[in-house]
Amino acid sequence: MEKIRENLKNPIVIGVAGLIIGLFLGIMYAWVINPVEWTDASVQQLRADLQDDYLRMAIESYNFTHDVEKAKSRFAELGVNADEVLANIEKSPNPQGVAAVTAFMTAIGSAPSEVGVTTPEAGEVAGTEKTKPNTTILILACLVTILAAGAVVAYFLIRQRKGGEKVETPSSQALEISSQTEQTDFEALGEQPPLSQFMTTFMHGDDLFDDSFSIDSPSGEFLGECGVGISEVIGVGEPKKVSAFEVWLFDKNDIQTVTKVLMSEHSFTDESQRQRLEAKGEPIQAKSGTEMVLETATLKLVARVVDINYGGGALPPNSFFDRLTLELAVWSKV
Repeated sequence: MEKIRENLKNPIVIGVAGLIIGLFLGIMYAWVINPVEWTDASVQQLRADLQDDYLRMAIESYNFTHDVEKAKSRFAELGVNADEVLANIEKSPNPQGVAAVTAFMTAIGSAPSEVGVTTPEAGEVAGTEKTKPNTTILILACLVTILAAGAVVAYFLIRQRKGGEKVETPSSQALEISSQTEQTDFEALGEQPPLSQFMTTFMHGDDLFDDSFSIDSPSGEFLGECGVGISEVIGVGEPKKVSAFEVWLFDKNDIQTVTKVLMSEHSFTDESQRQRLEAKGEPIQAKSGTEMVLETATLKLVARVVDINYGGGALPPNSFFDRLTLELAVWSKV
């Protein structure tokens, strides 16, 4: 699940997935749900078997009326397929008969061929039916969609397995750190065990960091949510240099979400930045072991800074986070 979330943060993945899904939905709509319906189509746009039937009827009509001009006009309606359809009928002249076909060909000025004439057996359709154009297009479109999906899958498999090594990303590294960090044993400290307890880690480079967790009762009832997300950055360029986080608590029984802002040392001491972030929630300086308490009508959240490490470079010292691990423990107040 974490790997899927990480891939969904990649703009390239989102773009390719959108292209594939859009192509598939477009094909389904255009060829299955609401296909194009032809009206007043010319004879040359009909299927091969229908063109065959049309010319056979024209031959029968000529043998009754002997109207040469009408025979030529009807033959011309077949367009570029006329000679091919006539050749197929010449090979299989029944039920019109060889004499009728020959007379029609003479009337329109087409010389009979020397190819032997065969009579179709029972159940055999005269002429050769061509593959429907719309079916061919649909098949090709489906193949393109499958190939595109396969290319995307292959791309990520190659990235992950290149050189036989797992590709590490800030998000995957953060997940590994969180899973290896020991949670506080509140019961051993003589306190009531929390209803829910989570560990989350931010790593520099995870520009879309936004962790959220569902809070449920022992019986599985949904009580609310809590989480941590990026609140403020400093400087320019990528990856983002995060200088503050929002820690929030949502209670389904309360009318508002409670938020506090965890700031870097430099941001906290900068009066203008601190005042600006106060609009989002109470500002608190991030230090190892720092705890902040968020309370709603029925829930209480204690967020503790487990580990903190600042990034370096041209920016002021201790201005942005390189790594931050928080423990979120939630108790019910009822």
